[in-house]
This record gives sequence, structure tokens and C-alpha cells, in this order.
Amino acid sequence: MKTAVYYAGKLLVKCVFGCVGRIHVIGRQNANRAGGFLLASNHISHFDPFLISLPVRRKIDWMTMAEFFRLPALGFFLRSIDAFPAERDRADLKTIRTAIDRLKSGRIVGIFPEGGIRNGARSLLEGAPLRPGASTLAQIADVPVVPCVILGTDRFYSKNQWLPFRRTPVWIAFGKPISCFPELQKSQARERIESELAAAFKNLYAELREKFRLATDDLPQSPQERINCRASASLAEHRASNRSGCPTIRRRSLRSFGSTPVDSLLCASINWLHRRHPLNGHSRQEMERYLTACERLSPQEYYVPPQAIGSNGASDSKPAVNSMRDSRMATLSWRSPIETAFAANNTARVDFFRTDARSWTGAPTVFLLHALMSSSPTGYYRWAEKFNELGWNACFVHLPYHFSRVATGYWNGELAITPDLVRNAEGLRQGVIELRQMMESLRRHGCREFGVLATSYGGWIGALLTLVESNFRFVALMSPIVNVEHAIWQSPAARRLRRELVQANIERTLVARHFHLSSPSHGRPVCDPTRILFVTGEFDSIAPAAEVEAIHQTWRGSELLRVRQGHFGYRMMRETIAHLKQRGDL
Repeated sequence: MKTAVYYAGKLLVKCVFGCVGRIHVIGRQNANRAGGFLLASNHISHFDPFLISLPVRRKIDWMTMAEFFRLPALGFFLRSIDAFPAERDRADLKTIRTAIDRLKSGRIVGIFPEGGIRNGARSLLEGAPLRPGASTLAQIADVPVVPCVILGTDRFYSKNQWLPFRRTPVWIAFGKPISCFPELQKSQARERIESELAAAFKNLYAELREKFRLATDDLPQSPQERINCRASASLAEHRASNRSGCPTIRRRSLRSFGSTPVDSLLCASINWLHRRHPLNGHSRQEMERYLTACERLSPQEYYVPPQAIGSNGASDSKPAVNSMRDSRMATLSWRSPIETAFAANNTARVDFFRTDARSWTGAPTVFLLHALMSSSPTGYYRWAEKFNELGWNACFVHLPYHFSRVATGYWNGELAITPDLVRNAEGLRQGVIELRQMMESLRRHGCREFGVLATSYGGWIGALLTLVESNFRFVALMSPIVNVEHAIWQSPAARRLRRELVQANIERTLVARHFHLSSPSHGRPVCDPTRILFVTGEFDSIAPAAEVEAIHQTWRGSELLRVRQGHFGYRMMRETIAHLKQRGDL
């Protein structure tokens, strides 16, 4: 069954890229050899595994980033073609065993030894060091390594390369197999494999450049560079060639076309997860009791941390900032003041990056609030380091039911938004209160200014934080959930949730009794609205631009930045930080 799915997918890829691409292959026979072997390639785009698989007649089991498997629909597809997950930041014994077992059984395992998309000086093509994983797997499994170099796929990040019959060239070179050197000792064999593999990558790269006379623009560039350069060139071309605006509309529709599938995939994943959380016959009564207890509260009363008393009679529900050691990054954890039914979620946690390990007090601190079901903190860690360079402390917060707070048997973030609206509300309350605790602890150590950089679900919590906290230098809310009424009753990500509410006889008017506490658009910030920057994706179907624009109009003095992407995309973070610098906030 998995083999049939693999070859059906391969046929689909061949049909799609047959219209928009033209593949040139060197050394095809090296990849179509018998027996098990490790196929090791450079990595310049997300399209690489699909295009590398086309000239190889046999099925390739790709080692794929674990983050992709955390989206249920995508994870199901990847497993159906025998891909298997690998953590980028640590060696996973299960992944290693899976790879070795498949190699020993005579299968092909595909791997990107760079550990991610790389170009320029960070690429092994330019001499960057290899990760040791490939040589280790080959040596243990006693199989050869076939090196592969691929060029040109990064061009597909530009939308105009997808025009029919554009035939964007892609170049692939497969090198001769590198043996595992069984006559050498293990450590020597691994060093020899790494040395020969690094040399093979450079030689294949040089061979492609010479044989096809590749220009500078043909060589690998980052996805951001491809998007920006192609967009600018396309816009200039359209302005020069047609004053009617029609080509610009076509380019806009292409961007929308590219954004819609990603948002739709997320919505399908969320709706699939909601099926695991049906409501029961007592759900309406439980919600009525909850609303009766809190509907008369103001946000200031609702988001006040309750006192949690530890075994020694003192409160153990505070972040111990003074316990941090002399290192740039420290992890703080404390007992959450909001107790839930899931023990893992009852411990608050933040990863704190100090601008200086010793003299960090007094510096401003930015809170990085991630999105719902964020797959990895790696990108946020990189931005944290950039904030450190700008003189800011950076605090990556593990929001409720995410990362270290995921209960056994559940997906990352799965329990944060479900048909159980009471749990959703308490999760939001938990996130806001824990942020306030962290801010108070930092104030006691001399920190007086704060910033918020928040996305989607994190943007929702960040917007609620402005209802109760005032001293911010900036609050940047990217694709935030701001209107809970829309999020429940109209969002495509809440179809299953709505079905459960209707079956439980939970109507709109009942849910609306909590909006003054949980829906930012139904409240007013206590901080200066001019400090607030709303960022919306023009093609966002989950947090639509119209809803973000509406709260921008209501919170008079706030600023609105529009970015040409859907709910997901790499542009928004980059453009938001650039805009904050332009405003003088950083």
C-alpha cells in the first residue's frame, strides 16, 4: 500500500514539475544501483526530496524533520510514503534504529546531512562542515553513501516560476558510491567517509557549474532572497509593461493561490484533532457554572494570579529569576498558579536569553509568544539571539499545552483549542497570568521596559495582556486571533468545534457572555495604543485581514501593517521586525 502511494505521489510530482521545470541529471546510474545505500544530498529548498526522487527508479525513505509530522494530515501523508521523523537539534535513538534497519534490509534512505536548508557560507557546497550522522549511519549499517548535489530548486519559491511551461531548469548530480571502509577502525572509517563525502559534494558542485555553465543567479540563494528578488523584478516588469494593473492582479492571485493550500492544511489538521474531543451531556451545565462565576469580573480581576501555597507554607508559584546561572540562556520553571487536569501543563516554563550573562538587569525584555501548534522553537531562538545583539533580553514562553507542557498522548498544542471552551478560556487565562508573573519578577530586578512579539495564538494572548498591563515599548501582534465570535462561528478551522457546540446546545448568546474577558476586540487596552502594531496577512483565512483591520480601527492610535501572505509564512516576522526598527522601537 505504501509503495503504491509513493509511486502515485511520484507520478503527480512528475506531472506538476513536468509543466514548470526541466531536470538535467548527471550520474543517474549511481543512484539506480541495487542494494541498500544512504543517499546524502545538499539542501536548498523544500522541493528537493520530491525532485531528487524523480530520476531514481526505486523508492527512497526520506529522513524528514520531526516538525512536519506534528501536523496530523501532513504527518499521515509522510508516513504513508515511508518517510520517518528526525529531530534537528539532537540525536534520536529511535530515528537512528529506523534508518539502520531500513538500510540493512536493502532499502534507500535519503538524508540531508546539513540539518536544514543552507546556502552560501553555511552550505556544505561552500565548505561548511558536515554533521556526523551520515557517516555514522553508513558505518553501522555497513552500506555505501551515494552523494547528491541539487541546484535550481530554490527558484520555485518565486511564484512566477510556476507559470505553465516556464520550464525552470533544475540540475542534479549523483556521485559514485563511497564505501564504509570495513577494514578501518570505526572512528577512522567515519572520518574517512566524512572526508570523501565532503570532497564529493565539492566536485559534483564544480562539475554541474562547468558542464551547464551556470551563472551566479543559478546558484543557491535563501528562500527570502528568491521571494524578494523575484517579487521586485516581477513588479517592475508589470509596471513597465502594462499600466492597466491587470498583471499586478494576476501576481496577487498567484500569491493567494500559494497561501491557500497551507492555511487549508492547517484547518484540516485542527478539525481532525477536534474529533478527539467530543463534548458530553454535561458540557452546557459546566459552561453555565463557569460563566456565572466569572461574567461579572473585569479583565483586571480575571487575570490576577491566585496565590498557590507550597509545602513549606510559602508561595511556590513565582519564577525564580535570581536563580539563573552565568550563562546567556537559562530555563526558568515554576508551578503555574492555574491548576489544570493535566500535570504536564501545571508547570510554567520560559527560555530566557540575556543580552549579557552578568549585566542584563535593566535592559528591556521582549516576550516571544509562539503560534498554536508551533512545531519547533528553533526559529524563535534565532530571533532571540538577534534581539540580544540589539541590547534586549528575550524570553521565549512555553504557552499552555505546548512544548514542555504537552500531556502524554496528545499533539503539541492540541489541548489549547478544542470544543471545550472552558478549558480554552482557562488556557488563555493561564498564559496571561504567567506572563504577568514573569514581568513582575523582572521588574524586581530592574527591568522596566517590555516588548511583545506574538503570532496567531500567541498574538491572542499578547492582545489580552494589553488589557491589563501598560508599560510596553511595543506590542507586535502578527495574525492574532482578535475576534472570538468569528473564530468560533465562522473560521474554517472551527467547523468540527461548531458541530460539537450545536450538539451540546451551546448557543452563541451563551458563549458571548465571556467575550469581555477572552475576545480582544470586545475590550480596550490599558497601554498606549500607539505602542501596538497589528500585522495581518492579506490572504489569511484563519485570522482574516478584515477582523484585524476592525480592531485596529477600534483601538485608535494603533498601527496596521499588511503583509502579502496567508496565516503562515516567513515574510511576516521579518517584515514586522524591520518595521519595528523603522519606528525606532528597537
